[in-house]
Amino acid sequence: MNQGYLGLDIGSISTKGVIIDENDKIIAGEYIWTQGNPIDAVKKILIELKKQITDKNIAVVSVGTTGSARKLIGSMLGANIVKNEITAHAVGTLSVYPDVRTIFEIGGQDSKIIIIDNGIVVDYAMNTLCAAGTGSFLSSQAKRLGVRVEDFGKIALTSSNPTKIAARCTVFAESDLVHKAQIGHKREDIIAGLCAAVVSNYLNNVGKGKAIRPPIVFQGGVSKNIGVIKAFEDVTKEKILVDENSHLMGAVGVAILSKKHRQDKDFNFNVCEMDFETKGIECGKCPNNCEIICFYRNGRLIDAWGNRCQNGDVMAMASKNMTSV
Repeated sequence: MNQGYLGLDIGSISTKGVIIDENDKIIAGEYIWTQGNPIDAVKKILIELKKQITDKNIAVVSVGTTGSARKLIGSMLGANIVKNEITAHAVGTLSVYPDVRTIFEIGGQDSKIIIIDNGIVVDYAMNTLCAAGTGSFLSSQAKRLGVRVEDFGKIALTSSNPTKIAARCTVFAESDLVHKAQIGHKREDIIAGLCAAVVSNYLNNVGKGKAIRPPIVFQGGVSKNIGVIKAFEDVTKEKILVDENSHLMGAVGVAILSKKHRQDKDFNFNVCEMDFETKGIECGKCPNNCEIICFYRNGRLIDAWGNRCQNGDVMAMASKNMTSV
């Protein structure tokens, strides 16, 4: 039986999962909306990935997680590695573009830039404070304009005179968009202007002060928008590389990392049938007043985090209680 390696990238907007082979090639991949419930999203991902490998004689032997819910899902799946998004995206991108020097990444609710020199991350920046210029921003503007966000790119390319949109702030951008529409700007020009505004916002915030050098790889959900790709190329005067699996690169990267730290222990997809629950408690045993998250599988405590001192070490206390029984 061949070995496979599972990687999961659990974000606030979308959840991505892949299974790769020994050569780091994707043999199963899935992308769905998180919908505020990362546990259920991961269960759905696992069900789909299992279907895709049923006839391929694959045994998953290691698991890695990244993204905003990496700790939670890492505990859920017994992951052998839990990594931050910067490392995961860099490793995934380098597996496809070994000469990459700059990575643009724009997701549903945040964005990042990663600077690489000789295969090593030397600088990065993230924007998590404002949704302006992200996928959720474009989706909300698409609804306002009455078009599918999937059609944004091709509509933008039909514009010959993009409207200037102030996109430093979501509120200002929406106000500006409404004003421009009311005074007669064409819809395709407004859409092209929004794509250009996303790029301007990104380069003036996340990319500010960064040494942007080619090859440049663009990834994340927004990389599927050809209007934003063109806007990046117009500003940087460089070819922007977008892989067909650009939206899965974080998951690919953490799958590769899990392979390097593999334990050769078969992963059990039956985890999809188990019940998981989180409970928040306030410690109150010292002035820190830590809010501790307790994580349960089928009613049994399997992990806890959030404590800043030993007073709130729930796992240690649970272990002690079991030993004294």
